[in-house]
Amino acid sequence: MKDFCGLISIVGRPNVGKSTLLNRLIEQKISITSRKSQTTRNNILGIKTKDNHQMVFIDTPGVHINASKVMNKVLNQSALGAIEDADLIIFMLQRNKINTLDELILERLKGVKTKKICVINKLDQVASINSLLPVIEKLRSENDFAEIIPVSAKTGKNINELENMICQNLPENNHLYDSDTKFLAKESFMISEIIREKIIRFLGEELPHETYVQLQKLEDKENIINIDAEIIVARESQKGIVVGKNGAKLKKIGEKARIDLEKFFNKKVFLKTWVKTKKNWNNDSDFISSLGIGSLYD
Repeated sequence: MKDFCGLISIVGRPNVGKSTLLNRLIEQKISITSRKSQTTRNNILGIKTKDNHQMVFIDTPGVHINASKVMNKVLNQSALGAIEDADLIIFMLQRNKINTLDELILERLKGVKTKKICVINKLDQVASINSLLPVIEKLRSENDFAEIIPVSAKTGKNINELENMICQNLPENNHLYDSDTKFLAKESFMISEIIREKIIRFLGEELPHETYVQLQKLEDKENIINIDAEIIVARESQKGIVVGKNGAKLKKIGEKARIDLEKFFNKKVFLKTWVKTKKNWNNDSDFISSLGIGSLYD
């Protein structure tokens, strides 16, 4: 039996559901999902093996038009660079909306010879599939998609059909990873992402997007894992937002992160967190480079 394997890039504007789709396809949470933009900062490799087909996914940051900060420029380069590396591209957009940024990405994709599948997400929010027909026809007539499929990454609607489409468009190649491998990321990266997700979820509209989690200690003992994590913010005023009154918000972030970390490691975790200000870190190219933001591996 022949084997099929390919690198699949998931691209689209912020908040169309790229991370949710990846988590659904892999059937394991490996990428942050949030309504906040720019929550995916590193290209995360998720792997799904289905019989003789192996899908290797890259989850990219959402592309922004106005990349004023150095960090946003790095993220845009990472997202667009993933297009060049892929054997198959999944372009995502929301329901019946095609905005300026969608058009910008579609224009970039026209110059790429790689096979492309268009995924229209949030099918669960559509009253009738007929309402999508004008958008599907526009996408089909103006682009060269091998397939166009509406899905709901949230509920799983049409995900099996999408998987089959992906498998049908994979190149013939030997598998790159063992069949039980679902993701490639260092433990330190996964820990940082779990903590950062809680920051995103619990700060709501107060969220300072200029946050980064850097591990200071990771000590894996027989019965417990000790973790010291420093939450970096770009301005002193943001420090109080993360800490909260009498440290309440930081405590909540730590408690919820610890629960997820214990599930991830299947072991008791002692987590210590604190907040540090590094002025304008997200506009410091040397510092961003040292963090590895935008790189394929942590």
